[in-house]
Amino acid sequence: MSTGPGVLETILIALATTLVTTVGAGWLVVPRLEARKRRIGELHQARDRFLASMLRITAAAARLREMEEPAADAQGWTDVMRDRVMAERARWVTQLDETTAWMIDNLETYAVNWAMDDLRQMVGTYVFYARAVMISERTDGKKAERLRQLTEPVWAVFGSRGWQRGPRLLPRSQEQLAEAVAAVLADADPQSDAQLPVAS
Repeated sequence: MSTGPGVLETILIALATTLVTTVGAGWLVVPRLEARKRRIGELHQARDRFLASMLRITAAAARLREMEEPAADAQGWTDVMRDRVMAERARWVTQLDETTAWMIDNLETYAVNWAMDDLRQMVGTYVFYARAVMISERTDGKKAERLRQLTEPVWAVFGSRGWQRGPRLLPRSQEQLAEAVAAVLADADPQSDAQLPVAS
């Protein structure tokens, strides 16, 4: 088999092309793919934290509703037990405060995960009113109840395998969220909630 200049030249060109393609991909394509992968990973992490935040709100609100503040004249309560119960309730209120603060402060990092305007609006409405409830002057028990009402319809759509039940879930959940917002506005206190906009 003859290995003339034409064959050697072709082999060298093929090797050079391979080298340039590999180096070029390493310099140009791979960094962009890595950056894209990182951004997508951050979006998914933020979405997962939003879902975990809804669970945390649901759990802390349920604990507050279940363990009521002992009345001052309640029989069978020692001062120590009363103080411990009050400390636990304060801890759960702090969890609700921190969680709703994170949700509103980081809304832009996870709301973009959902392509539909209806879904993004639902998330925005929920987060806004959940935070408004927490900074209001309502009692802790009333805050817990309003947060439960706000969270349940949103969780039905975004968590708890909601999408596997199809799009029929969204309209009813939107209605329930609107009803929860109406309840928040109905008992708005004059200091914090008077200027809240009505959800569309």
